[in-house]
Amino acid sequence: MDKMLSVWKTAPKEGLELKDTAIPKIKDDEVLVKVKATSICGTDIHIYKWDEWAQNRIGKNIPYIFGHEVAGEVVEAGKNVRGVHVGDHVSAETHISCGYCYQCKTGNEHICQNVKILGVDTQGTFAEYLALPYRNAWVNDKKIPHWVATAQEPLGNAVHTVFDGEIVGKTVTIFGMGPIGVCAAGLCKIAGAAKIIAIDPVPSRLKFAKEFGADVLIDNSTDSNVQKQIMDATDGLGADVFLEFAGSPAAMKHGLGTLKAGGRASILGIFPKPFEVDVTNDIVFRGIHIGGINGRKMFDTWYKAKALLPKIGLERIVTHRFKLSEIEKGFDVLKRREGMKVVLEP
Repeated sequence: MDKMLSVWKTAPKEGLELKDTAIPKIKDDEVLVKVKATSICGTDIHIYKWDEWAQNRIGKNIPYIFGHEVAGEVVEAGKNVRGVHVGDHVSAETHISCGYCYQCKTGNEHICQNVKILGVDTQGTFAEYLALPYRNAWVNDKKIPHWVATAQEPLGNAVHTVFDGEIVGKTVTIFGMGPIGVCAAGLCKIAGAAKIIAIDPVPSRLKFAKEFGADVLIDNSTDSNVQKQIMDATDGLGADVFLEFAGSPAAMKHGLGTLKAGGRASILGIFPKPFEVDVTNDIVFRGIHIGGINGRKMFDTWYKAKALLPKIGLERIVTHRFKLSEIEKGFDVLKRREGMKVVLEP
């Protein structure tokens, strides 16, 4: 068989297209992965909807196969491949770095100046097979089911964000209780946070946050009293740490507005378009420390996630499993905000 089912972004509008296409031919430094599970991320929703961010970021790449969260089995290895073998179960680090720029040479490959993102700049994982640079293949314990292993990539996002600074004994606000935000709540609990405040407009997602360890739940479907609720929950002091996963200007406003002077804000959310922030009063005069979080540190974050994986119960965030050919059902579930993590199995 030389053809595979794959999911393409073919037109600059909402939607996708299922196509039969050739199984990729690997290069000497790549492995061919038979995809066993691939999950839908918030980035994929941006691409599916073709919002302003996707138009600016993806515009010139179409047509192409998208998707980037994956777990599968190595079925072929190029002659230069080291440390990964046929038969290994793997997931993918999605930042494909150049290895020679200043950032790569100073331990910051995840923000490589020439980085290519799997499923954004390259052919992605919504397919039956994937050609992957061997350095980006993370070998999984074969005891981990593929449908769970595919969710390690968003878990890594949460690990990188949560541990961007100190958590033990801190009061934390988490905006955006999608899979990454829910994982962040669980990680904060494991790490010994004093109080975890989860903010989201969807009641079912707040329920997940509680199951993962959130102490206070705030529905921000109307934003009239979000800041008051946070201040009341912190005895008027505000939070020590603000984690942003929503990609929402309102979340930034409320998160910064309820952060203690000298507090830490770690921002992972993707914002569809620019917006205003009162830098002078909300950041400068209050000595706020802001960190932009891009993916996972290579590969420090993966080792941390591996250690935390048995403790967090990652399988709990997988609410739906569909065949790859049923991908539209998966996007429908997420558009209706009825699920948490949707996994597709070719």
